Amino acid sequence: MDYFLLPLFSFFVGVVVGLTGIGGASLITPMLIFLFQVPPSVAVSSDVVAATLMKFVGGFKHWQQKTIDLQVVKWLVLGSVPGSLFGVGILHFIKQTGEDNLDRVLLHSIGVMILCVTILALIQLLLLTFFPKLKFPDLPKFNLETLLGRVLAMGVGAILGCLVGLTSVSSGSMFALVLISFFRLDARKLVGTDISQAAILLFFTSLGHLSLGTVDWGLVLPIWFGSVPGVILGAKLCNIAPQRPLRFVIYTLLLMVSYKLVSPV
Repeated sequence: MDYFLLPLFSFFVGVVVGLTGIGGASLITPMLIFLFQVPPSVAVSSDVVAATLMKFVGGFKHWQQKTIDLQVVKWLVLGSVPGSLFGVGILHFIKQTGEDNLDRVLLHSIGVMILCVTILALIQLLLLTFFPKLKFPDLPKFNLETLLGRVLAMGVGAILGCLVGLTSVSSGSMFALVLISFFRLDARKLVGTDISQAAILLFFTSLGHLSLGTVDWGLVLPIWFGSVPGVILGAKLCNIAPQRPLRFVIYTLLLMVSYKLVSPV
């Protein structure tokens, strides 16, 4: 493997993430698998650890700006962290039956997750583009002042956390959808809350993946070196770049990637 190319590709992925907000795991994990021939188990674990630093840097910045809803973060994390550790526990169980089984299961799981996230995002993008005035019934709002609201928040967090623990995908994108749909967060606090809960979730998920012994620091460090400056540059360019055409192209690429992962030749 040519590890000198990894920071370069990670830089471009970081730019895309900074420009569009599309999750890095959906791009970096397939990149490691297809371009660098990394086994899926190593790709997932290394990507989880690599993503944790970026999320913590972003979360700290939003904490300084007071653009975080701490109540939402608290109740989501109380569900997502145990959920993610349960997902990692499933990986431990699968690994006991053989490394090939783990890689095969992960390959399909990552593909299904990226496919689901991409289809939902594409539908949302197309509806906003062609039917901007279309109104849908509002989903029920989770009231965190009530026991039911807290239980529902923890339940949703646990389900998504388990999927993140298994695949590393959607620590941001699916949670962002939940924050919009069930918590009605305004734009000012949406990004900060999403990044902060993802940082905590990925920290504990990373510990679980480190226990699997499938983290390759020779992958993590080059991803950090490339993706962090890429995200910073992308964030600066996002105000002048055409968002919807960029997102459409990237989602189309992700559809092809997910199909390849679900139906490997």
